[in-house]
Amino acid sequence: MNMLKRIDELTFKGTTTVGAISREGVILASDTRVTMGSLIVHKKGKKVYKIDDHLAMTISGVVADAQKTVATLKANARMYRLQRRTPIPVSAAARLVANLFFSYRLFPFMAQIIIGGIDSSGPHLYSIDPFGSITEEKYVATGSGSPVAYGILEEKFKEDLPLKEALQIVTQALRSAMRRDVATGDDLDIVIIDKNGYRELSGEEKSVILKSL
Repeated sequence: MNMLKRIDELTFKGTTTVGAISREGVILASDTRVTMGSLIVHKKGKKVYKIDDHLAMTISGVVADAQKTVATLKANARMYRLQRRTPIPVSAAARLVANLFFSYRLFPFMAQIIIGGIDSSGPHLYSIDPFGSITEEKYVATGSGSPVAYGILEEKFKEDLPLKEALQIVTQALRSAMRRDVATGDDLDIVIIDKNGYRELSGEEKSVILKSL
Protein backbone atom coordinates (compact mmCIF):
# COMPACT_ATOMS: atom_id res chain seq x y z
CA MET A 1 0.00 0.00 0.00
CA ASN A 2 2.85 2.38 0.74
CA MET A 3 4.22 1.81 -2.79
CA LEU A 4 0.80 2.51 -4.34
CA LYS A 5 0.41 5.67 -2.27
CA ARG A 6 3.88 6.87 -3.28
CA ILE A 7 3.17 6.24 -6.99
CA ASP A 8 -0.15 8.06 -6.72
CA GLU A 9 1.54 11.05 -5.08
CA LEU A 10 4.29 11.27 -7.70
CA THR A 11 2.22 10.70 -10.83
CA PHE A 12 -0.63 13.01 -9.83
CA LYS A 13 1.33 15.69 -7.95
CA GLY A 14 1.58 18.14 -10.84
CA THR A 15 0.78 18.86 -14.49
CA THR A 16 -2.16 18.10 -16.75
CA THR A 17 -2.01 16.29 -20.08
CA VAL A 18 -4.98 15.60 -22.34
CA GLY A 19 -5.51 13.42 -25.40
CA ALA A 20 -8.52 12.99 -27.67
CA ILE A 21 -9.44 11.39 -30.98
CA SER A 22 -11.14 13.45 -33.68
CA ARG A 23 -12.53 12.46 -37.05
CA GLU A 24 -9.29 13.42 -38.79
CA GLY A 25 -6.69 12.33 -36.23
CA VAL A 26 -5.39 12.66 -32.68
CA ILE A 27 -4.90 15.71 -30.45
CA LEU A 28 -2.41 15.75 -27.57
CA ALA A 29 -2.01 18.71 -25.22
CA SER A 30 -0.32 19.70 -21.98
CA ASP A 31 0.50 22.65 -19.78
CA THR A 32 4.14 23.75 -19.44
CA ARG A 33 4.55 24.22 -15.67
CA VAL A 34 7.10 21.97 -13.94
CA THR A 35 6.85 21.70 -10.17
CA MET A 36 8.83 20.22 -7.30
CA GLY A 37 6.55 20.20 -4.31
CA SER A 38 5.27 23.74 -3.91
CA LEU A 39 8.10 25.19 -6.02
CA ILE A 40 7.66 26.07 -9.69
CA VAL A 41 11.02 25.03 -11.15
CA HIS A 42 10.26 25.70 -14.82
CA LYS A 43 7.56 27.58 -16.71
CA LYS A 44 8.23 26.19 -20.20
CA GLY A 45 8.64 22.47 -19.61
CA LYS A 46 8.12 20.14 -22.56
CA LYS A 47 5.55 17.41 -21.94
CA VAL A 48 4.46 16.44 -25.46
CA TYR A 49 7.11 14.61 -27.49
CA LYS A 50 7.27 13.64 -31.15
CA ILE A 51 8.23 9.97 -31.50
CA ASP A 52 7.80 9.64 -35.26
CA ASP A 53 5.94 11.51 -37.99
CA HIS A 54 2.74 9.62 -37.10
CA LEU A 55 3.25 9.17 -33.38
CA ALA A 56 3.64 11.23 -30.19
CA MET A 57 3.33 10.91 -26.42
CA THR A 58 2.66 13.02 -23.34
CA ILE A 59 4.39 12.64 -19.98
CA SER A 60 3.39 13.25 -16.39
CA GLY A 61 5.05 12.20 -13.15
CA VAL A 62 8.78 12.07 -12.40
CA VAL A 63 10.56 13.83 -15.27
CA ALA A 64 13.62 11.55 -15.37
CA ASP A 65 11.50 8.37 -15.63
CA ALA A 66 9.28 9.93 -18.27
CA GLN A 67 12.22 11.18 -20.38
CA LYS A 68 13.82 7.72 -20.20
CA THR A 69 10.58 6.30 -21.58
CA VAL A 70 10.56 8.86 -24.41
CA ALA A 71 14.15 7.99 -25.38
CA THR A 72 13.43 4.25 -25.33
CA LEU A 73 10.32 4.56 -27.49
CA LYS A 74 12.03 6.90 -29.97
CA ALA A 75 14.93 4.46 -30.44
CA ASN A 76 12.64 1.49 -30.93
CA ALA A 77 10.37 3.37 -33.34
CA ARG A 78 13.39 4.29 -35.48
CA MET A 79 14.65 0.71 -35.38
CA TYR A 80 11.23 -0.62 -36.40
CA ARG A 81 11.08 1.77 -39.37
CA LEU A 82 14.60 0.88 -40.52
CA GLN A 83 14.13 -2.87 -40.21
CA ARG A 84 10.62 -3.16 -41.62
CA ARG A 85 10.52 -0.06 -43.85
CA THR A 86 7.19 0.92 -42.35
CA PRO A 87 6.18 3.04 -39.32
CA ILE A 88 5.56 1.26 -36.03
CA PRO A 89 1.81 0.74 -35.39
CA VAL A 90 0.43 2.87 -32.57
CA SER A 91 -0.71 -0.23 -30.67
CA ALA A 92 2.79 -1.74 -30.89
CA ALA A 93 4.36 1.46 -29.55
CA ALA A 94 1.91 1.50 -26.64
CA ARG A 95 2.52 -2.18 -25.91
CA LEU A 96 6.29 -1.61 -25.90
CA VAL A 97 5.97 1.07 -23.22
CA ALA A 98 3.50 -1.04 -21.24
CA ASN A 99 5.93 -3.98 -21.31
CA LEU A 100 8.78 -1.70 -20.21
CA PHE A 101 6.77 -0.44 -17.25
CA PHE A 102 5.60 -3.94 -16.32
CA SER A 103 9.16 -5.28 -16.37
CA TYR A 104 10.09 -2.65 -13.76
CA ARG A 105 6.93 -3.13 -11.67
CA LEU A 106 8.89 -3.92 -8.49
CA PHE A 107 10.74 -0.59 -8.87
CA PRO A 108 8.18 1.29 -10.97
CA PHE A 109 8.71 4.14 -13.38
CA MET A 110 6.90 6.99 -11.64
CA ALA A 111 5.18 8.19 -14.79
CA GLN A 112 1.86 8.07 -16.55
CA ILE A 113 1.94 8.16 -20.32
CA ILE A 114 -0.48 8.98 -23.12
CA ILE A 115 0.46 7.65 -26.56
CA GLY A 116 -1.42 8.85 -29.63
CA GLY A 117 -1.01 8.54 -33.36
CA ILE A 118 -2.46 7.49 -36.67
CA ASP A 119 -1.62 4.40 -38.73
CA SER A 120 -3.19 2.20 -41.42
CA SER A 121 -6.05 1.27 -39.08
CA GLY A 122 -6.84 4.89 -38.17
CA PRO A 123 -6.25 7.15 -35.16
CA HIS A 124 -5.53 5.57 -31.77
CA LEU A 125 -5.03 6.80 -28.21
CA TYR A 126 -3.62 4.78 -25.30
CA SER A 127 -3.15 5.46 -21.60
CA ILE A 128 -0.42 3.58 -19.67
CA ASP A 129 0.01 3.60 -15.90
CA PRO A 130 3.25 3.03 -13.88
CA PHE A 131 2.64 -0.74 -13.60
CA GLY A 132 2.15 -1.22 -17.35
CA SER A 133 -1.64 -1.38 -17.48
CA ILE A 134 -2.78 -0.20 -20.90
CA THR A 135 -6.18 1.01 -22.07
CA GLU A 136 -7.31 2.36 -25.43
CA GLU A 137 -9.37 5.52 -25.06
CA LYS A 138 -11.34 8.05 -27.08
CA TYR A 139 -10.23 10.77 -24.67
CA VAL A 140 -8.02 10.75 -21.58
CA ALA A 141 -6.36 13.10 -19.08
CA THR A 142 -3.49 12.57 -16.63
CA GLY A 143 -1.87 14.50 -13.79
CA SER A 144 -3.11 16.51 -10.85
CA GLY A 145 -5.42 18.63 -13.00
CA SER A 146 -7.05 15.62 -14.66
CA PRO A 147 -10.23 15.65 -12.48
CA VAL A 148 -10.95 19.19 -13.69
CA ALA A 149 -10.12 18.31 -17.30
CA TYR A 150 -12.38 15.25 -17.17
CA GLY A 151 -15.25 17.47 -16.07
CA ILE A 152 -15.10 19.20 -19.47
CA LEU A 153 -14.28 16.08 -21.50
CA GLU A 154 -17.10 13.98 -20.00
CA GLU A 155 -19.66 16.69 -20.69
CA LYS A 156 -18.67 17.81 -24.18
CA PHE A 157 -16.73 15.07 -25.97
CA LYS A 158 -18.54 12.96 -28.58
CA GLU A 159 -17.14 10.34 -30.92
CA ASP A 160 -16.32 11.26 -34.51
CA LEU A 161 -16.02 15.00 -33.86
CA PRO A 162 -14.39 17.14 -36.55
CA LEU A 163 -10.90 18.31 -35.70
CA LYS A 164 -11.90 21.92 -35.05
CA GLU A 165 -14.51 20.98 -32.43
CA ALA A 166 -12.27 18.43 -30.74
CA LEU A 167 -9.50 21.03 -30.53
CA GLN A 168 -11.81 23.46 -28.76
CA ILE A 169 -12.87 20.83 -26.21
CA VAL A 170 -9.29 19.72 -25.48
CA THR A 171 -8.16 23.33 -25.13
CA GLN A 172 -11.06 24.18 -22.83
CA ALA A 173 -10.36 21.11 -20.66
CA LEU A 174 -6.70 22.07 -20.32
CA ARG A 175 -7.45 25.75 -19.69
CA SER A 176 -9.91 24.80 -16.94
CA ALA A 177 -7.24 22.66 -15.26
CA MET A 178 -4.78 25.55 -15.52
CA ARG A 179 -7.26 27.83 -13.75
CA ARG A 180 -8.18 25.43 -10.94
CA ASP A 181 -5.05 23.34 -10.26
CA VAL A 182 -2.06 25.21 -8.80
CA ALA A 183 0.43 22.68 -10.23
CA THR A 184 -0.88 23.23 -13.77
CA GLY A 185 -0.28 26.47 -15.60
CA ASP A 186 1.87 29.06 -17.42
CA ASP A 187 1.27 28.01 -21.04
CA LEU A 188 -0.11 25.15 -23.11
CA ASP A 189 1.27 23.01 -25.94
CA ILE A 190 -1.08 21.42 -28.47
CA VAL A 191 -0.15 18.83 -31.09
CA ILE A 192 -2.18 17.41 -33.98
CA ILE A 193 -1.37 14.09 -35.65
CA ASP A 194 -3.33 13.43 -38.84
CA LYS A 195 -2.75 12.09 -42.36
CA ASN A 196 -0.24 14.90 -42.91
CA GLY A 197 1.81 13.84 -39.88
CA TYR A 198 2.84 15.53 -36.64
CA ARG A 199 2.27 19.27 -36.20
CA GLU A 200 2.57 21.59 -33.21
CA LEU A 201 0.12 24.48 -33.12
CA SER A 202 1.68 27.93 -33.24
CA GLY A 203 1.10 30.59 -30.62
CA GLU A 204 -1.22 32.42 -32.99
CA GLU A 205 -3.32 29.31 -33.64
CA LYS A 206 -3.64 28.64 -29.91
CA SER A 207 -4.67 32.25 -29.28
CA VAL A 208 -7.45 31.97 -31.88
CA ILE A 209 -8.81 28.82 -30.22
CA LEU A 210 -8.66 30.37 -26.73
CA LYS A 211 -10.49 33.48 -27.91
CA SER A 212 -13.25 31.33 -29.44
CA LEU A 213 -14.02 29.54 -26.15
